[in-house]
Amino acid sequence: MPKGLIFASLTGFAGLGIAGLGFRQVRHGGPQLRRQTNGNSKWMSDKERALVRSLHSQGQSYLFRNWPAPGVRDAEKRALLTAAASGAAAGTPELEAARLDVLQAPLANRLPKVLETHGDQRVDEYYWLRDDARKDKTVLSHLEAENAHTKAVLADTEPLQDALYQEMRSRIKEDDCSVPSRNHGYYYYSRTREGQQYRIHCRRRVPESAVNRLPTEADVMDESVPEEVLLDENLRKEQGGHDFYMVGGAEPSPDHNLYAWSEDTVGGEKYTLRVKSLATGTEVMDAIPETSGDVEWANDNATLFYVVKDQLDRPYKVFRHKIGRPASEDVVVYEETDESFYVGVHKSRSEEIIFISSGSAVTSETRYIHAARPDDEFKVMLPRQQDVEYSVSHRSGHFFITLRNQERPNSELRIAPVENPTQQLVLLPHSREVKIEAVSVSKNFLAVFERREGLQHVRVYSLPADGSPPKEALDPNEATDVAFAEPTYSLGGGGQGDFDSPVLRLSYTSLTTPASIIDYHMGTCKRAIKKVQPVLGGFKSSDYKTERLWATAPDGEKVPISLVYRKGLAKLDGTDPLLLNGYGSYEISNDPYFSSNRLCLLDRGWVFAMAHIRGGGEMGRYWYEDGKYLKKKNTFTDFIAAAEHLVSKKYTNPKRLAIEGRSAGGLLMGGVLNLRPDLFAAAIMGVPFVDVLTTILDETIPLTIIEWEEWGNPKNKEYYDYIKSYSPVDNIRSDVPYPHILATGGLHDPRVGYWEPAKFVAKLRQGQTERAEAEAQAAGGAAKKSSNDEVLVGGQRMLLLKMDMGAGHFSVTGRFERLKEVAFEYAFLLKTQNMLGVKAQPGTAAEKAST
Repeated sequence: MPKGLIFASLTGFAGLGIAGLGFRQVRHGGPQLRRQTNGNSKWMSDKERALVRSLHSQGQSYLFRNWPAPGVRDAEKRALLTAAASGAAAGTPELEAARLDVLQAPLANRLPKVLETHGDQRVDEYYWLRDDARKDKTVLSHLEAENAHTKAVLADTEPLQDALYQEMRSRIKEDDCSVPSRNHGYYYYSRTREGQQYRIHCRRRVPESAVNRLPTEADVMDESVPEEVLLDENLRKEQGGHDFYMVGGAEPSPDHNLYAWSEDTVGGEKYTLRVKSLATGTEVMDAIPETSGDVEWANDNATLFYVVKDQLDRPYKVFRHKIGRPASEDVVVYEETDESFYVGVHKSRSEEIIFISSGSAVTSETRYIHAARPDDEFKVMLPRQQDVEYSVSHRSGHFFITLRNQERPNSELRIAPVENPTQQLVLLPHSREVKIEAVSVSKNFLAVFERREGLQHVRVYSLPADGSPPKEALDPNEATDVAFAEPTYSLGGGGQGDFDSPVLRLSYTSLTTPASIIDYHMGTCKRAIKKVQPVLGGFKSSDYKTERLWATAPDGEKVPISLVYRKGLAKLDGTDPLLLNGYGSYEISNDPYFSSNRLCLLDRGWVFAMAHIRGGGEMGRYWYEDGKYLKKKNTFTDFIAAAEHLVSKKYTNPKRLAIEGRSAGGLLMGGVLNLRPDLFAAAIMGVPFVDVLTTILDETIPLTIIEWEEWGNPKNKEYYDYIKSYSPVDNIRSDVPYPHILATGGLHDPRVGYWEPAKFVAKLRQGQTERAEAEAQAAGGAAKKSSNDEVLVGGQRMLLLKMDMGAGHFSVTGRFERLKEVAFEYAFLLKTQNMLGVKAQPGTAAEKAST
């Protein structure tokens, strides 16, 4: 732009409140102005500097955030000043387009490293971004630059982020309490205080009038009984001065006098084990660092079992500790030498048996001792066999064994005497249509959690009252079904409490029903809703509708979809914005659940959907096995089929379709973006596992070896070629534009290395930059600009990396800090749809309350 034209456009200062300011003219604008503009004030005229000062004073300093150094994009900077001087208001498309044109995304250095396997060479130009010590200044500087760029691009959303945060927080009953669980004469529960971010673990005694009778579904805790605080997480975090705090295991001793807990104060999932006296609050042993978080008491109240990790973060060794003795005397009771197996320790609900479980992705083995004899040697229950998994419960001298193998992929339930676990009777045989997910065994009842046609169910069987085992297979027709009416929901077991209790605790939620705790009396079939998670701010479940759809995958398989929208707000004509969530790995069932945070989108007209794709466990073990190893691409094509189905049924369209996935769900995001970048408008990739081939080949990276049973071992060329064909980093394209992308990571993440999202963004940005430059050159040198239809940064859609420099795989831990993370992600989504100014429609309960 000619210089005279720029100055001519800077004459509307009176309208900006600049006239009569009487500012003192300082060469280059003074140190404060130089800082605010990153040194760019030195080339500005006096009028331009005055404009910048005025904009700062009016709260528009975000316009200058992360400006490049002088000499870089100077023409774009002056164009921004011109737009501001011409009266363009903050937030208008013209001013925002000019602001984004100034910003320059960091381009990572390209340092080629040749990786060769099976004679195949791959060139990784961003391998250098991996620093296991997390101390390399060049790497940290690049990550900080990415964070600064992300913050600058989304600077105009900061008021919206604050508003979203307040919306979400206003829905939370901050002073809240969990439903107490009765155990050995106490009610155990946790609560939160208003303004505090972490839980307080507490208990109260069961009144003497009730302690000797069995619980019922109608029981409530007597709050007149004095409360005893076991652990205040807020106080622990504050006293330690920690930025991060997470509790792993927490267990009172059997006599309820001691309390053991494990805590992580870094985010790397290495927990420090501590034990204190509940009478005095004094710790009774030296802290034991770098455990897995698992801790279990023997019945002598003096013996603890805990698990430690190896150098690759694998829980592999179980120790026995005696209270009052130094940790140096702790005895190793089991060490797992197979690097593909992880170890855990827990006690049976009967409290008579302590189990050591050892398992890989597809194989498991269990050892056991009597909890009253902690010095005994652990016995193997059933020797490990490849691709055979089993879990165990205990009752009256017998083990209830849920076993899965290749002939019984959906599992069957067996029973065997403790003294001879191989002498088994089948109680519930395998079924192709019904998957046994879990069982809960109590003194007189057996609750079986099943999955049929993608939905969870519970069947309750009576057991012999004399404690003897069933003598023959159980008849499902004699079981009681615990039924639920909604078309799609999530169901699981809660803390079951005393072993002799006839009450089955259930946790229930759906896309329209907040998390609910239900106590079901297995003898009388009566149920009581003990708590529905409060949602403040006028929420009314009937304002929303949930549906279940079925998409058709390319191979003809039917893929279930759960979705929710607000009645009367979603148009369902193909113009609604929609957020589609997916996971699809490890046989994890991504079941529908309620989120009060999600109301921020639904109340702005969004539809939310979940694709229950292969690789997950929603439709049983067959569903999982059809989405792993050499069938992994079914996960991606299922998700694409679900997206196309939602478009064809007019729930949305590609310009309004956003997607999200976390961890292995981030791999899903990378896979489908490479396959169909045209189908989506935006994507959130949370701590994404995207450098699959390089990671799975490297045995020095935590989790690698165990992952071979999920993805395949690329040392086998067949698996190498297949993984390479879908690994997101290896299949990034530069010939087509990608949707808007926000990728997140945690510097201390032990599960997905922070460098994976960093490399994905670096490589994709390089390719997209080259493509945009080529398009601009073909168009005469002008890059595309943002408009009402699309947000562009330097001619490209947003490609952002947000790296948490102080957290791990699970991001921040405080309940309010987490809200800020969600607000940030939602603001990104709303920006991609030019919806920053769209207000949430109030809940009808609030409307009625105000009339």
